[in-house]
This record gives sequence, structure tokens and C-alpha cells, in this order.
Amino acid sequence: MPLSARDRELLDFESRWNGHGAAKEEAIARELEMTPARYYQLLERVIDAPDAAEHDAMLVHRLRRMRERRRTAGGVVEGAAAMRTGAAR
Repeated sequence: MPLSARDRELLDFESRWNGHGAAKEEAIARELEMTPARYYQLLERVIDAPDAAEHDAMLVHRLRRMRERRRTAGGVVEGAAAMRTGAAR
């Protein structure tokens, strides 16, 4: 199934921001009109979509690698909370 406009918007937004922090969370609320927690939940789902890598391969593969590192780094830290708190680095 092709990515929705919202899915592409999430990937495009993420590609413009390097790292995490208050400024990014404010931009999520302002530009995307959602909470940061919801943004990270949706982003986690989007990067698993087959068409996501076609949209922005480098970003999607980087986010998948970061997620995999979190999962294998001892304690499993899942999804939105890990990305939001910077544990995804």
C-alpha cells in the first residue's frame, strides 16, 4: 500500500530535524498538530511500511538501525518513549 500524504509528511519532517529536544517537540505540535508521543508512535509505524524506504531510503534505514540498536542494547526500550527521550541515538 502506498504511503499516505500524512506518512510522507512525517518522514519529511523527521528528515529536517537532527536529534531531539524541546524545539523539535514544539515544532511537532505546531506544524503537525499532534503530541510528540503520537508523532513518535506514527513514525515507528511508518518506517515499517514497505514504501517508506522508497520515499527516503537513507532516513528510513537510519531510523530502523537506531531502533534495532535500542532493542539489542541490553534493556529493551520501545517506541515513542525511546525516540522522544533520545534513547534512539
